[in-house]
Parts: sequence; C-alpha cells; structure tokens
Amino acid sequence: MSQLPPFFVADGDRFIPSASARGPWSARHQHGGPPAALLARAFGRLVAPDAQIARLTFDFLRPAPLAPLTVATRVVRAGAKAQRLAGTVLAEDGSALIEATCLVIRVAPNRVAVPPETRAFPASPAESAPFELPLMSGDEGYHRAVEWRIAKGTWGRGPVAGWLRLRVPLVADETPTPLECLVATADSASGLAVAVDPARATFVNGDLTIALHRLPVGEWTCLDAATTVGLTRARLWDTTGLVGRSLQTLLLESRAGIG
Repeated sequence: MSQLPPFFVADGDRFIPSASARGPWSARHQHGGPPAALLARAFGRLVAPDAQIARLTFDFLRPAPLAPLTVATRVVRAGAKAQRLAGTVLAEDGSALIEATCLVIRVAPNRVAVPPETRAFPASPAESAPFELPLMSGDEGYHRAVEWRIAKGTWGRGPVAGWLRLRVPLVADETPTPLECLVATADSASGLAVAVDPARATFVNGDLTIALHRLPVGEWTCLDAATTVGLTRARLWDTTGLVGRSLQTLLLESRAGIG
C-alpha cells in the first residue's frame, strides 16, 4: 500500500471518495471500478459460507461524482441452490448511479470433475513490465492508486494482458478482499486493450459483467483483454490460474471538434 489516500472513507452509511478514485474522462467523476467494488463488498457480506458469487453485472447509469455515495442491497430471490441479489450505488440526492445484480450459487466441492481450460498462463507480475496509463496524468487519481504491469502486448496496438493491484485500500482501515480487488480493477480492461486513438475518441463503457468459475485469491488480477467494435472481453487471472471472464459494452464517440 502507498501513501496515497484510500478510495473511500466510511462515514456512517456514506462513503466519501478521495482523489484516488478520480477517473480518466473527467476531473469531477470517479473511475467505475471503485464504486463497483463497493457493491461487491456489500454483496460479499450477504453470501453464506457454503456459497460463492458466480456473476456480477454492473450497469453504469451516470458518472459517479467525487462526492459522497451510499450503497443499498436487497435479496431478490433466496433459493436453495442459487441466490439472486441486487444493489444500487446512490448519489447524495438519491439518484441511482450504478445498478447491479449478483448471482450466488451453492458450492458443492469435488462432486463433478471438470477438465481445466488449456490456456497459456501469462507472465507473472514480477516478470511483467511496469506501466503507466497514458489516459490519465497527475499525481493523484485511479492511475496512481493502482499498480500496472504489462504481461503481453503493447498498449494502443490491440490485445493486451496486464496485471493490476490496488496500492490503496478500497475503504479506509480495511484490507480489501480478493474479490473487491478484482472488481475494482476489471473495469480497466477497455483501458488496457485500446482500439481507437484516445486523442480522437472516447470509449466509455456502459456496463461491466464478471463471470467467475471460482473466487480469486491474492491482490493481483490479470486482465487478458481484447477490444472489437464496441465490446471489450477479457480473461481474468490471479497468480494461481484462470478465474473467469469479463465483458464491457463501449460507447465510442469522437471528441468535440474532431471528425
């Protein structure tokens, strides 16, 4: 962990963001990862010991300002084998900023043997090259609050695999869980596998879906990402192996004054 401030400080039921949460598109708004991770934190506290989160879907309804947020969750259905949760990140005026759903499934270890996917493991974080995200500048912001390492590919030239880990806590005085770390970084897949010139166009994602076949471990997440027109997909790894997949739907727009 660095000397930068945590993404959030808890104040009763509110979460006060710091400059570490600042995103790439506006100095007044947060990156999508930290507030989405607040929802993952809340969902995780509702999961029984014999179950695990299998899917998270976040719909980013409007940019999250650098202002206090609240998080609300509810149980949509509590089945014997599957549980469905829903959650919302709310602005101070009560407007919804992020809507999320969460699928929780009961875990029955060692009942069914499934062959593992055959896929070359990316270079480890120690073997990967340190990287600074060109989309952002300054001494504070999400780009500084996260450590970046490129395992494969070249930024701005197609598919890229990059390791990310949080340099600051998600919430002050807490150690983030591996799931919170993964969610806080998975929203960066489209920023790694850049398909257009950022000087000429923006590519804001309107959603994020994460499907997990097991829970992650450790603080590092590798986003093995590729972007086609309007869609970024990524394989998600931790340092022990493949964890799952993510998808982001992108809104591509020319920057003002540029054809």
